[in-house]
Amino acid sequence: MRSVQEFGIGGRLVGPGRPTYVIAEAGANHNRDLDTARRLIDVAAEAGADAVKFQTYSGASMYSTKTPAFKYLAPLTDKSPTQLLEDISLPREWQGDLAAHARDRGIDFFSTPFDLDAVRELDALGVPVLKIASFELVDLPLIRAAAGTGRPLILSTGMAVLGEIEDAIAAAREAGATAIGLMQCTSVYPAPAERINLRAMATMERAFGVPVGLSDHALGIAVPIAAAALGAAFVEKHYTLSRDMVGPDHPFALEPGELTAMVKGIREAQAALGDGRKEGPSPEEREEMFTLGRRSLIVTADLPAGTVLEPSMLTTKRPGWGIPPKHLEIVLGRPLKLDVEEDEILTWDMV
Repeated sequence: MRSVQEFGIGGRLVGPGRPTYVIAEAGANHNRDLDTARRLIDVAAEAGADAVKFQTYSGASMYSTKTPAFKYLAPLTDKSPTQLLEDISLPREWQGDLAAHARDRGIDFFSTPFDLDAVRELDALGVPVLKIASFELVDLPLIRAAAGTGRPLILSTGMAVLGEIEDAIAAAREAGATAIGLMQCTSVYPAPAERINLRAMATMERAFGVPVGLSDHALGIAVPIAAAALGAAFVEKHYTLSRDMVGPDHPFALEPGELTAMVKGIREAQAALGDGRKEGPSPEEREEMFTLGRRSLIVTADLPAGTVLEPSMLTTKRPGWGIPPKHLEIVLGRPLKLDVEEDEILTWDMV
């Protein structure tokens, strides 16, 4: 198995054994309202996420006007993809303000670029990382441009086969990228849990030797927490101020309280992993449980000194500071040194 090359995002190292880098995906859920965008940053910071991420695109540069409408969006809009994306796109003049607000809130700010101008704009803002969306994984010129900034890249891999991922990594490295991460992703909105395939993270990590995480579109918080428990280097999750807001990404996004719960769950899941060594009782277990909760040999009746112990005279009960039950055969046939009462905890000085 090849070694995995960790790298830094902002002030954090990401990679095997490092805490999961949690990306709160604001995406288009700002609804082209600057105050909403700033409030989304506040929510991400208060939830304990490491980063807040937006998306930088224009409908005209992303979709041909000949593109048919998406069926999954039919209940929400009858607009063409070009018009829909134009209507929900992040005004690019906001990006400096939002980056400054994120800085003030102590959270990393970056955005997904969907065109070359976006790459240049985000580079000029000094974002700590650039993320390439799954649909753009085959846009090697865009990947080369992003890699050319010298910034770390995270490539999302929804719908991709290993060969396409290999092509994207090769293009990034040819353009000078030295820090690359991948994200397992299922490009369905929302994505059924049975299509998430978290084990593909380990497959890609082995295949490419880079940190791998998850871009999650499933409902709820169980999947990203499971991803963290499996060693996800980063987790990205859409969130919103309210699922009642109008827009294509609100219905499957987390609300603020859920985002907070997700981050807490991720941190707890990783803390629970431990170091893998099976050791004796923890300090907390030793406080009471180790002595009071385990079992000992217990006398079943009042017995005078000199009584030779037989099986019927002993049972096992808690607490655990007496003779361990595993030594029953050693104790049987031995005389008592002193009188003992029924239910007494048998210790070695009694026999």
